[in-house]
Amino acid sequence: MNFDWNRARAFLVTAEEGSLSAAARALGMAQPTLGRQVDALEEELDVVLFERVGRGLVLTPSGLDLLEHVRAMGDAAGRMSLAAAGQSQSIEGPISIAASEIHAAMLLPPVIAKLRALHPGITIEVVASSRASNLRRREADIALRNFAPTEPDLIARKVRDVPARLYATPDYLERIGNPKLPYDLRHAEFISIDGSGMFLKGLNAMGLNLTEANFPILTENYLVMWEYVKRGIGIGVQDGNLGDAEPLVRRVLPDFKPLIFPIWLVAHRELNTSRRVRVVFDMLAEELSKPTGRSAVDET
Repeated sequence: MNFDWNRARAFLVTAEEGSLSAAARALGMAQPTLGRQVDALEEELDVVLFERVGRGLVLTPSGLDLLEHVRAMGDAAGRMSLAAAGQSQSIEGPISIAASEIHAAMLLPPVIAKLRALHPGITIEVVASSRASNLRRREADIALRNFAPTEPDLIARKVRDVPARLYATPDYLERIGNPKLPYDLRHAEFISIDGSGMFLKGLNAMGLNLTEANFPILTENYLVMWEYVKRGIGIGVQDGNLGDAEPLVRRVLPDFKPLIFPIWLVAHRELNTSRRVRVVFDMLAEELSKPTGRSAVDET
């Protein structure tokens, strides 16, 4: 092998992210450093890998030919790292937990506090993002998700089902006439958390008669959406356990049937033999399965 793997990784992430700036953020390095690694790889291989188009980069035919080989190398490196991590029997050390912004900010803090009290040697990184982390590439050790994994090399445990309800401030509900029936929401404004339109379709399937005009604001960050709801800007959907505990809002149509979504804990199966990951995984499963708030026993 006549080239440095770090340079190959720089090429792989740049190709996947589409620009040097995005790739540098993903790798946690300075953009000029990343650019020098890509340039050095082109020089070593004597090929041009990218063409600049506007502010982005497009793979050349040579780059496309090499990309799948480098991607296979990346997967192999990830598997080796996972296998090595799986052999660790030490409790002390780092662990990363991926979750949506709202769960990272509102569900995890008491669990993290208990974990730190019981195992102070464990250092924790919380990866807060609406995007599902790639556990095979070690973007996180454990993920908190609202869907079951389909990949055969992932292990998962369903923690519980959660009722998701509609919430707004009392002032906002008064402005739109204190709705009592689904039809009364035909002119209401919602904070959308889904640009694909699935949120709209899901609400309409439950008896609402909404259009895109009812969703004038879009953000895929759940924490941002929730702040907008608490400031009286519109109606939003929230985990009923968290929404009922928030004094600034109240349920919209209290008797309206909630949306039910699951909470899953997911990890790579090769990490199943790591004592540290097992300790954290089991604690998360135990603590997050505990019912909290009114909605935990009032899901109808």
